[in-house]
Amino acid sequence: DTARDPRGFALKFYTAEGNRDMVGNNTPVFFIRDPIKFPDFIHTQKRNPQTNMPDVNAFWDFASLVPETCHQFTILFSDRGTPYGYRHLNGYSSHTYVWENEAGERFFVKEHYKTDQGIRNMTADEAGRMAGSDPDFAQRDLFNSIAEGDFPSWSVYVQIVPEAQAADLPINIFDVTKVIPHSVVPLTPVGRLVLNRNPDNYFAEVEQSAFSPSHTVPGVFPSNDRMLQGRLFSYPDTHRHRLGANYMQIPINMPYNATGTNHQRDGFMCVNGNGGAAPNYEPNSHNAGTETTAGAAMAPRPVAAAGVDTTVGRHDRAAVHPNSDFQQAGDLYRLMSDDQKARLIANIAGHLMNAREEIRARQIAIFRNCDQEYGDRVEAAIAENLANASPAPEFSLPNEGHRHPGPRL
Repeated sequence: DTARDPRGFALKFYTAEGNRDMVGNNTPVFFIRDPIKFPDFIHTQKRNPQTNMPDVNAFWDFASLVPETCHQFTILFSDRGTPYGYRHLNGYSSHTYVWENEAGERFFVKEHYKTDQGIRNMTADEAGRMAGSDPDFAQRDLFNSIAEGDFPSWSVYVQIVPEAQAADLPINIFDVTKVIPHSVVPLTPVGRLVLNRNPDNYFAEVEQSAFSPSHTVPGVFPSNDRMLQGRLFSYPDTHRHRLGANYMQIPINMPYNATGTNHQRDGFMCVNGNGGAAPNYEPNSHNAGTETTAGAAMAPRPVAAAGVDTTVGRHDRAAVHPNSDFQQAGDLYRLMSDDQKARLIANIAGHLMNAREEIRARQIAIFRNCDQEYGDRVEAAIAENLANASPAPEFSLPNEGHRHPGPRL
């Protein structure tokens, strides 16, 4: 509950037209914008395949070779990387979605959920002490707050861009590593989210819940954001692996306010009658489960503002809309107070100092591209840390080119 890590922020709307999931984070951006990099990124955050220990070299090796990560890492190593529980953090869709009205007009939309309790974070030292004294702090804080009737709430805003205006923005609206500044597209208030009930059973209502951006309703569509497009497929795959082929029949995942008629049958743990004796195909002459749509508004059409042409392939994003991977990370650094900058530098230096020298040099160069002072201070802090550090325990991976002979048969 106190680790330096993004926090997921997901909502399930039980609408009259089915369930719509908003699956985001407590940060407005993400580390990468290409879904093909996602498994590699996750591997760098996990344990080394040989030592089964956290691998700081893998962590920063990847980051220093993928400059688009610098914005999210600037957030992660700031105070915002260790929020004070769940009640004091914001939620974001991060991705851009397409919303369409009854007239067929399309808008690009980013969702923001601003905590009404106020942003509150912990320093690295505070998070470390909390991890030792109450590792379940965030869970306990949220549960007790709701149980005592002090219901946490979030004010909901959206950034709305008409489809035809997206190409004129200074930032690619489909790049999840960037934000659209509020000075360019202001926040529009749309409502309020209140948590007013705790689960009766944690396993049934939390552990078995399944969220995916592909769970959507008429009028809400995925945009051309490549990371979002990848998540449309990967999340349901994970749910089928974790919960089974019929995870949508689990009560917490069912569309309570809508009646679904489809021809999905069979599979392990099918518990809803499996369609009975009705035909399991469409169209059919029995008036059983006839396919329906929401009319012309559901008809797909090309998004003209996205630079789409008739060529299908792997496109260079810079050719569509050039973006600086360093500008917004630098802007964020320059917005910080002196104390916030000092903690950011200390957090990064305390971690990056353990990476190999060539990796450190690459990553420091990225920070300098964001802001000269940013990189200079990280470099100086690492040098000071190394000068004052106690000798590390002797341990190293095998030399380059070494091959373990493998198990004896």
